Amino acid sequence: MLTEELIAEPHLNLRGKLIRRRDADYDTARKVYNGMIDKYPDLIARCADVADVIEAVNFAREYDVLVAVRGGGHSGAGLGMCDKGLVIDLSMMKGIHVDPVERTALVDGGCTLGDVDHATHAFGLALPSGIISTTGVGGITLGGGLGHLTRQCGLTIDNLLEADVVLADGRFVKASASQNPDLFWALRGGGGNFGVVTSFLFRLHPINNVYAGPMLWHVSETKAMMQWYREFIKSAPETINGFFAFLSVPPGAPFPEDLWNKIMCGVVWCYTGPMEQAEKVFEPIRAVRKPALDFVGPLPLPALQSMFDGVYPPGHQWYWKADFVNELSDEAIDIHVKYGTSLPTPLSSMHLYPINGAASRMGKNDTAWNYRHSTWSMVIVGVDPDPANKGLITDWAKAYWNALHPYSAGGAYINFMMEEGEDRIKATYGENYDRLVAVKNKYDPENLFRINQNIRPSKQGHVFT
Repeated sequence: MLTEELIAEPHLNLRGKLIRRRDADYDTARKVYNGMIDKYPDLIARCADVADVIEAVNFAREYDVLVAVRGGGHSGAGLGMCDKGLVIDLSMMKGIHVDPVERTALVDGGCTLGDVDHATHAFGLALPSGIISTTGVGGITLGGGLGHLTRQCGLTIDNLLEADVVLADGRFVKASASQNPDLFWALRGGGGNFGVVTSFLFRLHPINNVYAGPMLWHVSETKAMMQWYREFIKSAPETINGFFAFLSVPPGAPFPEDLWNKIMCGVVWCYTGPMEQAEKVFEPIRAVRKPALDFVGPLPLPALQSMFDGVYPPGHQWYWKADFVNELSDEAIDIHVKYGTSLPTPLSSMHLYPINGAASRMGKNDTAWNYRHSTWSMVIVGVDPDPANKGLITDWAKAYWNALHPYSAGGAYINFMMEEGEDRIKATYGENYDRLVAVKNKYDPENLFRINQNIRPSKQGHVFT
């Protein structure tokens, strides 16, 4: 472990910056998106390049040091940070190269979705991933990658062509369908268990402008709208994505003053078909029940991807609970009505992200992401800026989840999970779990990379705990 002498003189040869507790920027460097996470690493290696990453990994292995890997810092469980030990921080690694002919983007591990949207939108191209632009590319990709384009283009991992990885033994390898294919399979949904991914090569899609935005109904209409939505989204054209949500209307422009602070139900839509057909496509949706608020219209995709950035800035308290969902029964809807229409704080929410469409065309064993047969990925989030409300938002999220869990498919999207233990991880990966253990045994047999939704190696010998 790190001694005082080793912390003072770690002999890390970095092009980037090594940050210690005594440094003025330490408190800023250790902060992550979730304000509920408050961890104090001994060292933060802010890497400038792949050589820095190799140096940091070799240091952690040689001195038996607890190590966390940080990309964008959006992990709900704070898995990009650790107490004591070393944080390998990729946030300085921001390179992006877009090839408009091949429709690909080579993206460094420190990039955010906003960085990628900025680079790809100039060419009329898009990467399907996420709904908040400050999210790190690395974390969302390794966990799977849900977002506004899931039904149209699949998960982010379905658009990953290859990855550059620094392994636990310090080797630098490429993972793709032809090189280290077992590692490539595991990276697509297996989280940060297998190494530090320093860059991703993605397939892009010719999507530039979309017809999109939130459509909200009064909370008294929740049951009827959820019943309609559950049937609609199962058979909707793949050009339409829409996640169902409960939310409180922000008190300010551009929202109508008579709706400020009201809890409402709604769908955040994203249509990628021909723009000249959009109004006609949405006519029957609008005819179901007249929305109380309708902000659906044409806009650039990056505007949709960043629409919620201002509502959810870094530093709020977050508590997450999640499940995969196959069917939305009337009994389950009644539970949603009970909890979703009584949000504990204005920023708390529940989202149902559809994962049928294009994402369901991949087999459940084609990648580590096992729940291809499910219809939705549900997340319940208690959110508030005030640490005094930590118990309030946590208790609400747990109670909501406990009531709904019997109606779930079992596991949960790992990017929506807190630290919930090995049983939940096994339930999430299902029949893919043993295969993931085999890959872990091969590439990280001593569990150096364990600050994650951890897949423990089964090999005998020295294993970090």
